[in-house]
Amino acid sequence: MENALTLVIVTLCILAICYRFYGIFFVKKVLGTDDGAVTPAHALEDGRNYVPTKKWVNAGQHFAAIAAAGPLVGPVLAAQFGYLPGFVWLLAGCVLGGAVHDTVVLFASMKHKGSSLSEVAKAELGPVAGWCTALAMLFIITITMAGLSMVVVHALERNPWGTFAVFMTIPIAILVGLYERFGGNVKIATYFGLAAILASVLAGPYIQDTAVGAWFSYHKEAVSLMLPAYAFLASALPVWLLLTPRGYLSSFMKIGVFGALVVGVVFINPDIRMPALTEFVNGGGPVLSGPVWPFISITIACGAISGFHAFIGSGTTPKLTDKWNDILPVAFGMMLVECVVAVLALIAATALPMADYFAINAAPDVFANLGMATVELPHLEQEIGMDLAGRTGGAVTLAVGMTFIFTKIPWFSTLASYFFQFVIMFEAVFILTAVDSGTRVARYLIQDMVGDLYAPMKRIDWLPGALAASVLACLLWGYLLNSGDINSVWALFGVSNQMMASLGLMVGATIILRLATKRIYALTCLVPLAYLYVTVNYAGYWMVANVYLNPAAKGYNPVNAAISVIMLVLGVVILATSLKRWKSLLAAKGAERQALPDFAAAPAE
Repeated sequence: MENALTLVIVTLCILAICYRFYGIFFVKKVLGTDDGAVTPAHALEDGRNYVPTKKWVNAGQHFAAIAAAGPLVGPVLAAQFGYLPGFVWLLAGCVLGGAVHDTVVLFASMKHKGSSLSEVAKAELGPVAGWCTALAMLFIITITMAGLSMVVVHALERNPWGTFAVFMTIPIAILVGLYERFGGNVKIATYFGLAAILASVLAGPYIQDTAVGAWFSYHKEAVSLMLPAYAFLASALPVWLLLTPRGYLSSFMKIGVFGALVVGVVFINPDIRMPALTEFVNGGGPVLSGPVWPFISITIACGAISGFHAFIGSGTTPKLTDKWNDILPVAFGMMLVECVVAVLALIAATALPMADYFAINAAPDVFANLGMATVELPHLEQEIGMDLAGRTGGAVTLAVGMTFIFTKIPWFSTLASYFFQFVIMFEAVFILTAVDSGTRVARYLIQDMVGDLYAPMKRIDWLPGALAASVLACLLWGYLLNSGDINSVWALFGVSNQMMASLGLMVGATIILRLATKRIYALTCLVPLAYLYVTVNYAGYWMVANVYLNPAAKGYNPVNAAISVIMLVLGVVILATSLKRWKSLLAAKGAERQALPDFAAAPAE
């Protein structure tokens, strides 16, 4: 039996060595960054979008944006295979794939004046690849919203305490937004917001068994309908009224919970109760139906490698980066930090007895067929004050795991319910913040694509267009949310997300071939690309053949099958375009390759 501290020490040592040697080599040698060159933040500085930002401030905002629910939920779901596959994939995927992907996408976007990945693909690979990338991005952001929302559904169903606490964050955020909008003091707004959120959690026990509590007790079907409705409001309302203050307040909770994870794992040092490998590595598991490969690599995305990071790395961050060498701590470094968070989440899940883990993460009838007897779960249910069995999705498992760890401290032994509900609220608010932003991004993508056919739609301040695009975005991911279980929807999210990472690596390899002093440096992108592209295509095929088009499977859904096929076809088109481009770059002599336009030097518009 392993103990948690061993895994943490191994993780920190490997990642520190990676940052010190591979990170510096990749940024300075492969990408050839030069602080003497101007960055888009300076060349296009406008005080609104392009703003030179100090290195560590930029790193903080970048981490807050990329570290959504993925590094918390993915490792928890993948724990069904045992602790070893997830641990190995997190380290290998992050060092060889995720850190490279995030860094090269940020670099490529900065070379193109902070443009989105679809615009970079259009410039580097041609209009066909650019259009396909834009369409893929719309699919991916839509599927992401469904996958993340399903985690919230299973955390809040039949949980009036948690639902009340999460609901209260909406008026609290609106009040904070209004106060700041009309000249209020930021510190006062922050103190009020945090105190009000904490009071909402503390008030939970006093309302959950009352008439008020009954108003906040919903079955999963109701929660699944309420989330898209909420997202529509968040997308349509001005960002300063709800989205920004919610994200701001949630960042403090994120720091608190991540800090608690570190303290709990390092100082309490729980034993790992899950075996290194379980009997489900060959497939047929109660949480994930597929085999350990390829499903370990699509279940754990954030923390290892995640295409969702490309939205951030080619979105806000390239417009804020002060110097070219800041790419190292901002992109490479923050990806390594996210890996640490994911390892801690894996530890929290695997610290639970194996039977308790499966009792929470599997449907009751499925768990009954496993022939396992729960160990700590009945006591935890009594201490927490709610039923925990069958709450699939990963969020409840993480909250129970953290509660299980912290109640080992005598001082906290009677606070299980508060620990649990605070973590649930943290996860839900954090995910809903990502849903807010993601739905708005989907709305922008829809307006931009439809705007090619009807020009007024391109104006994001045109109210009819904004409302129509918001409705369509919510209908798209709301349908996916209500059409499957966590097994099928999370796998769909994983396939689409890792396909996006593959696209980022294709663009990265192209830009390295065009600008690097040695062509062999392109292997830094091509090696992880080869693994990821084969993995994601096989996973997509497996899900289509065995689940989406299998009437006997619980996740049978021809629509999901169609989405998967479209995603895979888009990937093939972009790969074919990339291969053609790489061939021309390899055929060109060094001087000719360097003569190709360097977009960082383009004049400001």
